Amino acid sequence: MATTSIIATGFKGGLGSSFHGSWGTSLAGEDYASVAKSVPRWVRVGKPIRLQPVMKNVNEGKGLFAPAVVLTRNIIGKKRFNQLRGKAIALHSQVITEFCKSIGADAKQRQGLIRLAKKNGERLGFLA
Repeated sequence: MATTSIIATGFKGGLGSSFHGSWGTSLAGEDYASVAKSVPRWVRVGKPIRLQPVMKNVNEGKGLFAPAVVLTRNIIGKKRFNQLRGKAIALHSQVITEFCKSIGADAKQRQGLIRLAKKNGERLGFLA
């Protein structure tokens, strides 16, 4: 067995530390050449996988209206369903905005009502 000594310098003041260890084979001569040949020079890297953002409803599949929502989505297709859902949410937000204007609520209260409507929709299964 060969004993190898590695001295690390490069710290301020020339601080040195050494490692004394024994390796079953050394990386000098023939062993180094065989290791160098087994390591590829170029490595192909594929396209990075881009994950879709995950916006999951914690109550997905739960709620009184969830079965009807899932059935409708399966019948009309996901793309068309999401378009209709977007329009319905926009209309509901407009109704909330008009209501806030009529009672004199400020923007912070309006935003709170919209958040409350979203939470209620999740619980009832409209966002399943």
